[in-house]
Formats: sequence, C-alpha cells, structure tokens
Amino acid sequence: MDERDLRILMAIASLGTGNVKELHEETGIPTSTIHYRIEKLKENGIIRNDLLDIDIQKAGLKLTLISDVVAEYGELTEGQVGEKLANIEGVNKVYFTLGDVDFVLIAHLTNRDMVHRLVNDFESIPEVSRVSSKFVIMTIKDEPNPLNDYSLESLR
Repeated sequence: MDERDLRILMAIASLGTGNVKELHEETGIPTSTIHYRIEKLKENGIIRNDLLDIDIQKAGLKLTLISDVVAEYGELTEGQVGEKLANIEGVNKVYFTLGDVDFVLIAHLTNRDMVHRLVNDFESIPEVSRVSSKFVIMTIKDEPNPLNDYSLESLR
C-alpha cells in the first residue's frame, strides 16, 4: 500500500462512500486510478466488501489500545473533557462511563511509538488525573453493525 491507497481509504472512511466521483473530488486522484486501486484493495482483502469496510489490520493499524481514563472536571463538563480526548489523533472511540473510570477510549495504532505518544497526549490534558491502558492480544468479536447481533423478532 502506498500514499494514494491510504488517501483513498481515508476518503472512503471520511465520506462513508465508495463513489468514485466523490472520492476524486476529495483526493484529487483521477477516477480511473481510484477505481483500479479500490479493486486492488478488494483483491488484497483490505476492503472486505462492496460496503468498503476496511480491514484495519491490513491497513497497518495492528495495535488496539483500550485506555481507562479518570478525570477531574473542574470548570469543564464531562462532555468537554471527552471532546478533548476524542480530538487526540488515533483515538477512534470515546465512551463516558459510570464506575471506577470516567472514560473508556479505543485507539487503533501502527506501532508502540504511537502508543507512547497517545498516552502522553492523554496525560497532557490538565483534567486527566490517571490513565490505565491495555493492549488487545486477540479480537474475538468486532461487529461493525450492531443490527447484525439481533434477530428481526428481537428488534420488534
């Protein structure tokens, strides 16, 4: 994979579409090149289906980090602190929780240097008082569409 492939994948993720014309407008890459590269990404298993699901492992994001964050809000709300955490590069999901921790964050990263940078970025937020992070060793289930976990009868 090269920079053009990555730009196409990022545009697909950002726009939520595989429309070649829209991807061209976003990236400036010629439509014929985009079409060819999407087909190659499908052949290589990086794009898994016509919905353009991206296999993050094959795209280079091989490390999943789950971080528990304890915060002291001061003047800010939990939403404002959560937004600060969400704006850190590499953070994919932020959950405000009840219990021993305030936030649970999910990040997909390429290497341990990114992990180090990410944890430092968490700790640079004044409201963050403690961070505990864990590496995922093996993913058992990662269903991107929660509707797939239910029967139609259960959702009625």
